[in-house]
Amino acid sequence: MSTDQTTREWNGITIPTAGTYELDQAHRRVGFVARHMMVSKVRGEFTDATATITVAEDPLQSSVTAVLQATSINTGQADRDAHLRGGDFLDVEKFTTIEFRSTGIASHSGNEFVLAGELTIKDVTRPVELAVEFEGAGRSPFGQDIFGFTASTEIDREEFGLTWNVALETGGVLVGKKIKIEIEGEAIRQG
Repeated sequence: MSTDQTTREWNGITIPTAGTYELDQAHRRVGFVARHMMVSKVRGEFTDATATITVAEDPLQSSVTAVLQATSINTGQADRDAHLRGGDFLDVEKFTTIEFRSTGIASHSGNEFVLAGELTIKDVTRPVELAVEFEGAGRSPFGQDIFGFTASTEIDREEFGLTWNVALETGGVLVGKKIKIEIEGEAIRQG
């Protein structure tokens, strides 16, 4: 394989050649969805997120590390965002980042992978599995080797010490326990 190749074939799909890739800041979203008052959903995102993806010669040995700046949480509502940054939730003064580190690829089928890893929120680290869909690889008009992906998982926020809530008079609680995490992005080869 020549070093100027952008992609390679593997198990019937076109994947990027081995190398180190960084999350493209202009083409990414690290979002979440939480239930509100048992009747609706609140969507938000972390606007400051970085990730390094190491694509291995054996794609099943690839790895990911990601860091989200906790202060960058944004739901589009200033009072709610301030509450989420405070001690009841993320406590960003004390815990400035949320971090993910992959531990391996648990399974794959076609362009779909289950990426196992460890998620750290505040001072709690728990295993998580991300359902990852590989979206494709190629070269941008600017000469950059890129690939795209989406990923999602669901966590129980209380397992990470995010236990604040209010009981509703009509039953249920103000904030749901389950948080869906939704990630979309492009990664650019470095070097």
